[in-house]
Amino acid sequence: MTIFKKTYSKAGAMMVAGMVAGQAGTAHAGNNFSNIAANITTSISDLPGLLSALSYLFGILMGVLGVMKIKDHVENPTQTPLKDGAIRLAAGGALFALPIMFEAMFETVGTGTTVDAAQLKKVNFVTT
Repeated sequence: MTIFKKTYSKAGAMMVAGMVAGQAGTAHAGNNFSNIAANITTSISDLPGLLSALSYLFGILMGVLGVMKIKDHVENPTQTPLKDGAIRLAAGGALFALPIMFEAMFETVGTGTTVDAAQLKKVNFVTT
């Protein structure tokens, strides 16, 4: 047991030394708020695609589970209620449609489109 611990300790120490040596040659621009914000923006740029993929995946999974529950209801109606399968089918459909709904909302709102407030350009008071 102690041989494995020593081996893992040596391997870990070598990995840390390699990372430190690799970082020594790079020049850092400094950690200010602008660089941190730019890094965060770059890092989360692929997040909508990941969420869409997960939504499609879980939507299909819930749909399949819903069909299987409905099959269980058909085989044994007293043991499995129909609502279990219907709920899973509805949740799967909602998850499957979620990326399409987000895209529709985004296209409706748009980017860079602003609505200006109404401005009063001229006032006339007429008395008779």
